[in-house]
Amino acid sequence: MDALLQPELWAALLTLTALEIVLGIDNIIFISIIVSKLPAHQQARARTLGLAGALFTRVGLLFSLAWMASLVKPLFSLMEFAVSGRDLVLFFGGLFLLWKATTEIHESLEGGDDEGMVKVPRRGITYLGAIVQIMILDIVFSLDSVITAVGMTDNLPIMVTAITIAIITMMFFAGPLSRFVDAHPTVKVLALAFLIMVGGALVAESLHFHIPKGYLYFAMAFSVGVEMVNLKMRKSVDRRRPRSTEPPESRSPT
Repeated sequence: MDALLQPELWAALLTLTALEIVLGIDNIIFISIIVSKLPAHQQARARTLGLAGALFTRVGLLFSLAWMASLVKPLFSLMEFAVSGRDLVLFFGGLFLLWKATTEIHESLEGGDDEGMVKVPRRGITYLGAIVQIMILDIVFSLDSVITAVGMTDNLPIMVTAITIAIITMMFFAGPLSRFVDAHPTVKVLALAFLIMVGGALVAESLHFHIPKGYLYFAMAFSVGVEMVNLKMRKSVDRRRPRSTEPPESRSPT
């Protein structure tokens, strides 16, 4: 009970929870794009299982801090470049994210309805395939999240509580965000561009080129702000656009 009355613990909990939510944004975007390919009745369950998997992965990593510490130790060297387990996870996770986001953008752009364009059938995804892809990226995102948590405090209950609150919060907002991204194609392409940026940052981090997270989040926030203005302007133009009152049967065919 005395621990609950310590202001510094509450400050650490609130700060770490906020950071975990921010660090989980890219995870939510990836999950939203993956589950949008599933049938409507499976999407909510896949989102919940994906985020629950992220929770168990992060808590499991927290309880294996000794193994986490071994990840940063060099495994081998390539021309005086020390390679650790963390570097390998970030490198291959970043490459997977780059490949997945680029593939999704290609499918989105090649499936147009314009006259003269060849329609490319969009590939579906199985429920198990979606869960496997979510779990793969959960490991990468969880590694970054747990390292941040360990760097902020050495109080294990605080770290577990902050991660749990952050995951529950993401579960609450994942559904509306997924529907919003799926309903606006330009927002979906922007989200995929974010994943390419995150994947590039992970690969750079694995090569020991540190990119401050603040730069990435500022770029994301600025892009989202511009896209929100564009959406607002499109709605305003659509409302002002005069609608034809001519009966459909009297219009000349095009």
